[in-house]
Amino acid sequence: MTENGKEMCVTGGTGFIAGFLIRALLNKGYSVRTTVRNPDNVEKVGYLWDLPGAKQRLKIVKADLVDEGSFDEAVNGVDGVFHTACPVVVPNDHNIKTFLDPAVNGTLNVFKSCSRSPSVKRVVLTSSCSAIRYNYNTQELSPLDESHWSNPEYCKQYNLWYAYAKTTSEKEAWKYAEEQRLDLVVVNPSFVVGPLIAPEPTSTLDFILNIIKGGNNRTYPNFRVGFVDIGDVISAHILAMEAPSASGRIICSGDVAHWEEIVKMLKEKYPMYPIADQCGTEQGNALPHTMNTAKIRSLGFGNFKSIDQMFEDCIRNFQEKGLL
Repeated sequence: MTENGKEMCVTGGTGFIAGFLIRALLNKGYSVRTTVRNPDNVEKVGYLWDLPGAKQRLKIVKADLVDEGSFDEAVNGVDGVFHTACPVVVPNDHNIKTFLDPAVNGTLNVFKSCSRSPSVKRVVLTSSCSAIRYNYNTQELSPLDESHWSNPEYCKQYNLWYAYAKTTSEKEAWKYAEEQRLDLVVVNPSFVVGPLIAPEPTSTLDFILNIIKGGNNRTYPNFRVGFVDIGDVISAHILAMEAPSASGRIICSGDVAHWEEIVKMLKEKYPMYPIADQCGTEQGNALPHTMNTAKIRSLGFGNFKSIDQMFEDCIRNFQEKGLL
């Protein structure tokens, strides 16, 4: 694909979503800058240079979420910024300090750099359906839409610190964007499933691998969530950036299921693996709900990939990479 004359920045270039997003943007002819904490770490960033078009149109810039001003170089002169960089934890991680401060302050640091760059026309933030679905009356509110927000008190009661951080950081992002008149669009994906593009699995893919390999004493989480394929998440991000009418929050979620249903499906398809067979006892994370995706469809988004297909693609990739 020839260069289209526009340049985008993707923060957190070694992340699961970021890697696929960089590849898609390069395929569409964009020039891309991405940020990492250590551009010289070949083990972590080397695969990015192997992406088609990377040697001609990719720049890797040093930046850290905790250092204000470190994103100035990365965003100065670009047309749009995708802020995907955020610490990711599996459900019920109790160590809130490991990701709350970077999630909130890191987002504000990136946004401040965007405000200082007159070239930046729009910012697309990767949030999560975790910032939407946790409430004492979730079942009554369902189907959930972009107007719903997770209740921080509910998140604290059940130690749902990832949801707490995502909710807090997104609210701070909206507050800053409104005060500074930053054109912000937020994508709220559910649990993202897909193949591995980086050399090593991210925490999300490790979570899936652990269930397939029967880790945690063959226990799977008491966790009900929407599932979405990585390809659909990337399409949603690009739509959020390119569609003139895109605004506000955009839910990006396929069907909702309990991990018990996922485990049953996996056992039928892959009986050769010691897949987890005991449900965890954690509470607060299995609320029955559905997600309303009318907004993303109104922007021209097609059909979401099925849960069966996304896990099939993911596990085939794990097998090809020798992880299973």
